[in-house]
Amino acid sequence: MYVAVWDTYVTKKDGSVMHFDIIAPVEIEDANKIHEFGREYLKTKGQEGQPLTSEECTFCHIETLKPDNEEEINKKGYYIVEMENC
Repeated sequence: MYVAVWDTYVTKKDGSVMHFDIIAPVEIEDANKIHEFGREYLKTKGQEGQPLTSEECTFCHIETLKPDNEEEINKKGYYIVEMENC
């Protein structure tokens, strides 16, 4: 399975910037759906309401799904790779 990587930078409520990737099946091409995934994730981090649009989240590349993440993709439809300030 191939997945799309969406590079995301969101300014947190304290002014610092979170950097994470939203990983979703390549078949999901609707950026609004990807942004919904990102907003779901932000809620889990206490950052609900922070802007997450095409300004903060852009398509980066396509890669092969890592077996470790297949269960989460099947369960939620996406997974998050936390990179900075998450």
